[in-house]
Amino acid sequence: MRIVDIRETTVPLGSAMANAAIDFSKMTVSALAVVTDRVIEGKPVIGYGFNSNGRYGVGGILRERIIPRVLEAASDDLLDPASGLLDPARVWRVATANEKPGGHGERAFAVGALDMAIWDALAKAEERPLSETIADRLGDGPAERSVFVYAAGGYYDAEKGVAGLVDEMRGYLDQGYTQVKIKVGGAPLDEDRRRIEAVLAVAGEGANLAVDANGRFDLADAIAQAEMMAPYDLAWFEEPLDPLDYAAHAALASVYRQPIATGENLFHHRDAINLARHGGLRPAVDYLQFDPTLAYGLTEYLRIYDALAPLGWSGARHVPHGGHLFSLAIAAGLRLASSEAYPGVFKPFGGFVDGQRVEDGRVTMSDLPGIGVEGKSDLFAVLRPLAEG
Repeated sequence: MRIVDIRETTVPLGSAMANAAIDFSKMTVSALAVVTDRVIEGKPVIGYGFNSNGRYGVGGILRERIIPRVLEAASDDLLDPASGLLDPARVWRVATANEKPGGHGERAFAVGALDMAIWDALAKAEERPLSETIADRLGDGPAERSVFVYAAGGYYDAEKGVAGLVDEMRGYLDQGYTQVKIKVGGAPLDEDRRRIEAVLAVAGEGANLAVDANGRFDLADAIAQAEMMAPYDLAWFEEPLDPLDYAAHAALASVYRQPIATGENLFHHRDAINLARHGGLRPAVDYLQFDPTLAYGLTEYLRIYDALAPLGWSGARHVPHGGHLFSLAIAAGLRLASSEAYPGVFKPFGGFVDGQRVEDGRVTMSDLPGIGVEGKSDLFAVLRPLAEG
């Protein structure tokens, strides 16, 4: 199996919505295709990848550093010698060669998009879903046939207001989701209270609602928000603080008894270890939400997972961020707690394979080989031109 070409493009993801930290009016995503010489049923095996929403496209890094390293490498340096198929760990080492340690910023997204495409191509070469490839190689038992998913949305939108927010959440519940997530921290405390209470009126108990501040608060404001929310007993308080302020997380965890969730803006296992050691988080209570496509891909996500296991963090506390098919496959393959979903926003990258339905909060995995992007018509319409060159 050889890599013939790697093609990338930048896709606009503009939207009028906003969270507490940024708006999405000029957001972009990098997408790429890894074309191989492996042929199945007369068609070349092609792996697809992209970086998650909330971080901009990284085409320059891909074109100038990451892609040339892989294309210039000897083919044998990219392959598993036993199977002759692409070895994601070997490709990852080539892609990250000559990069200094630390400073895990936008290069992590570029490698993450490539890594997704390599895993997609590998599973397709094995002619099975990626979740099964992950489980057989890395998991603890067979892949889950269904995964619990929660519907993320609830962004600030002046035109929609609280009534529109409630309609959005009701729509997700009608689709079969039992847990939803909305944004907080981008409005005064009383307005956030009204938003929470309005959604709880349709979602029911607090465990059915999570909130996300996107790192907006300092410690004093985070504690004030936590005190306001404590009576509702919500599913979790996500990214209450700057993701690198571990001492502030520890201080918040000491006074807020409900779950805290964080990790989506940490991109390397060293940062994850620092969070676990110094962030005061509780392995039996809190959640870790590392994003595979932002954190150098599944290859590095596995290092994070393995590094945190001795510190008490089980798969039951991992909820991968991203809301796309790659994170869903990882959650199934590693038998994680759940996976984020974006049924109403960040299209076409968010959401599932066409016809894949949510029932009682769970979605049954597709049998398509690889990640399954070919079965998601709106997403494949964006990616197909890369395959066609």
